[in-house]
Amino acid sequence: MSTETLKTETLKTEEAPEETAPGETAPEEVVAEAPKRASRRLLQVLAGLVVVATLCAGWAGVSWYGAATDEGAALAQVRDEALRAGAQAVQNMNTLSHTSVERDLGLWEDSTTAQLYQQIVQGRAKFAAEIAKARTTTTAKILDAALTELDPAAGTARVLVAVQITVIPATGEPAVKKSRLVGELTRTSGGWKLSALSQAPTGPAQ
Repeated sequence: MSTETLKTETLKTEEAPEETAPGETAPEEVVAEAPKRASRRLLQVLAGLVVVATLCAGWAGVSWYGAATDEGAALAQVRDEALRAGAQAVQNMNTLSHTSVERDLGLWEDSTTAQLYQQIVQGRAKFAAEIAKARTTTTAKILDAALTELDPAAGTARVLVAVQITVIPATGEPAVKKSRLVGELTRTSGGWKLSALSQAPTGPAQ
């Protein structure tokens, strides 16, 4: 074999391309596949974040609705308590019998607070003497009641009550009268109580 032939074969061997073994990925394909894999991972991460954000938003909505519902239920309960106590207090204040004067005046005191309570305590002996002398019995029936004002934070409310009052004298026929009363309520440690009681205006609202 001549020297020129040897050189030619050597050059051909050096220039021959590298063959890829079966099952292996060519370097060019690996480089091209890398961005695709990165994009897929990024999409998976973004999808996960979207799911988490959706769940958080949903939970926040549920929490807000639950808090609003609880607040509304608590306010409704306060209204019911104030209305019930106010109507009962008005009935108590219009019930007085010479046969149970001490018990009835005790209910008056239990139903009131502030200045109204002080007036009852100071005038209790006089009330008892007058009822015993007149030998009358006064009863009350609540016809209707509504809470017209409520301030839970201040612990105050106003109740409007329609009441039927019956006065039974020692002799003669009973006298029946229907009246509309306005009660000012104050929340105390013992519940809602009347701090003032007056006749409701009969004229048109101003």
